[in-house]
Amino acid sequence: MKETQNPAAHFDAVVIGAGFAGLYMLHRLRQLGFTVRVFERGDGVGGTWYWNRYPGARCDTESVTYSFSFDDELQQEWEWTERYAPQAEILAYANHVAERFDLKRDIVFETGVAGARYDATDGRWLVTDERGQTVSARFLISAVGCLSAAAMPDYPGLAEFRGEWYHTGQWPHEAVSFTGKRVGLVGTGSSGVQSTIAIAPQAAHLTVFQRTPNYSIPAWNGPLDQQATRALKANYAEWRARSRYAQIGIPFDSNGQAAKSVPPAEREREFEAAWAEGGFNFVMAYPDLLTDLDSNRMAADFVARKIREKVADPALAAKLIPTDHPLGTKRLCVDTGYYETFNRDNVTLVDIRAAPIERITPTGIRTADADYPLDMIVFATGFDAITGPLMKLDIRGRDGVSLRDKWADGPRTYLGLTSVGFPNFFMITGPGSPSVLSNMLMSIEQHVDFITDCIAMLEQRGIGAIEPSAQAEADWGTTVHEVGHTTLYPHVQSWYTGANIAGKPRLFTPYAGGVGTYRRICEQVVARDYEGFVLQPA
Repeated sequence: MKETQNPAAHFDAVVIGAGFAGLYMLHRLRQLGFTVRVFERGDGVGGTWYWNRYPGARCDTESVTYSFSFDDELQQEWEWTERYAPQAEILAYANHVAERFDLKRDIVFETGVAGARYDATDGRWLVTDERGQTVSARFLISAVGCLSAAAMPDYPGLAEFRGEWYHTGQWPHEAVSFTGKRVGLVGTGSSGVQSTIAIAPQAAHLTVFQRTPNYSIPAWNGPLDQQATRALKANYAEWRARSRYAQIGIPFDSNGQAAKSVPPAEREREFEAAWAEGGFNFVMAYPDLLTDLDSNRMAADFVARKIREKVADPALAAKLIPTDHPLGTKRLCVDTGYYETFNRDNVTLVDIRAAPIERITPTGIRTADADYPLDMIVFATGFDAITGPLMKLDIRGRDGVSLRDKWADGPRTYLGLTSVGFPNFFMITGPGSPSVLSNMLMSIEQHVDFITDCIAMLEQRGIGAIEPSAQAEADWGTTVHEVGHTTLYPHVQSWYTGANIAGKPRLFTPYAGGVGTYRRICEQVVARDYEGFVLQPA
């Protein structure tokens, strides 16, 4: 990390990233009267929704829930148009928030952070941007997100490909045309599912290269019922209160019983009702679907039957039904017409587990048993998730110890918010918090409010720095591990466990105990005078 000899400016806090987390963090810090500098590598706000502009991109959490709750006028005035908002509308919402609260004046755009170093002598962070300029701040806050480090393809021959190629997580801002083109799409996670649906009607031919089939639940997306929306807005306070203590930050109604203990006819009716409701409602129909393999298998068999009903070719349907992981243990997809897309004459599914991709040729993709001529390749190959965005930064705490070195065998945090040896450094939705297992807007608000209240406490009491104790960090790591292993998540190779990135430690990093349980733990920590934290005099 190169830095200028002397900081160009001094701030109370530096925030990295201007997605929803960075925007709300800036807003709350301003309420403390702080001077703040936000660094954003894009030329606009929005984070995930700034970068992921691929065809068909939309949120898999319902729009009325995937929105800020901190300001009632904001949530009353904004009008969502669809049940699941498309990328452009979410980006417009992010810009509306930024403009409504005049946030952009404290954001430096097109400027990423190269690294940060803690100066123990002054008790300040020296933050150097990619242009080589350094600023100092007492507090450093990461709002880099969990899914912002794209996992780029490493197939041999890509540089020689004569057509166009794109990654869904770094989509160009200008329009991309698929008309008349032979398009290859690699990946069938959420981005791949959404792209498949959008590209197929436009392309001359779409070839989907699938290594692992994923479960997808219908979204039943469409225009929002305005009468229902008005009723929700009239009762938003109660809805938000329920959301804050719900399992995934969305208030679902659960049967309350173990699925395997319910009579088959009743269970089938419950599954049908949850399927008709759509989205994540399905995996929340019974509380044990993500903790009991037998109950999960019953739900998975139901979904498999639905896939067979949707796909005309039985052999093709069989290829689209997952067999290597329980339902929901990889990120569940939410779709409008995904499986039906494979009934189209211009769509082909290629099983690259049976015949892996060997290389990219100048004219397409070569697998172990065939060549596929292509004009364009879309890589929906996901992200180096949760820890990846943080590990890309050169963050060095006390005694110059880097976060990369400390986390070489896996992340170590207290509450997913802080890490030993990095005073006054906070992470929003970091590893060890509910993060990707939750409604991200609800988790972002909870973390930002915790951080803001913590900083206000430090100011009021004249405390110089805060970090967790080694024991608290170790105990929390044990808790995250033990709670995770009461579920089915850790037993599956997925991006939740880092299995999609070569050389990455294989462990399940989110806290799986639920948004409500996690919130109560944080509340107890504060009530016990920030139990587990070490407070250092100014």
